[in-house]
Amino acid sequence: MQRPAVVVLGLVGLLVAAAVVLQTGLWVEVLGTGEYEEGTVTVHDNTTLETATPLQCDRSPNATEVVACSDSRQLATVTVNISNTGRQRYVGLSNTESLGPNEGMLFVHDEAGQHTYVMRNMSFPLDIIFIDANGTITTIHHAPLPPEGTSESGLTGYEGRGKYVLEVNRGWANRTGVAVGDRVDLPPEAT
Repeated sequence: MQRPAVVVLGLVGLLVAAAVVLQTGLWVEVLGTGEYEEGTVTVHDNTTLETATPLQCDRSPNATEVVACSDSRQLATVTVNISNTGRQRYVGLSNTESLGPNEGMLFVHDEAGQHTYVMRNMSFPLDIIFIDANGTITTIHHAPLPPEGTSESGLTGYEGRGKYVLEVNRGWANRTGVAVGDRVDLPPEAT
């Protein structure tokens, strides 16, 4: 009779341990995130980009960014690490001490949809910018650091619709004039 109880208790213990490993992110430390691809994200003012045709835009030889678009105003360019796996999206910028003024991370999801981001283990505040599959900015959040000691379940969720999410230093969108409705040219590695 004792043997089945020990087996059940062992299974319960294993399930609890697995839940803790998943919830705390320890699985990422064991498996790692892999290498990030790099790219460039360029944002154009929507009020003029809509009138431009693809033929009016000159692209760099490797097509990683728009160099000039005769009917659009380039607002900003960001050098990004591209996060396109589940492990990379989970870690995000958590292990990053700081970003340069025009650096960030571009998160790539398999499909456009409603996504929620949190400020897990962050050292600095962020602008969290949701971008739809067609390159249109749908939502911008200005996320402060969570109060010290905030548990995982107490983190604020920043929601938006998109296939891509760009994280940059907080205040970047205001400084550059980037707004909802503006258009984003994405690096080929992200599309």
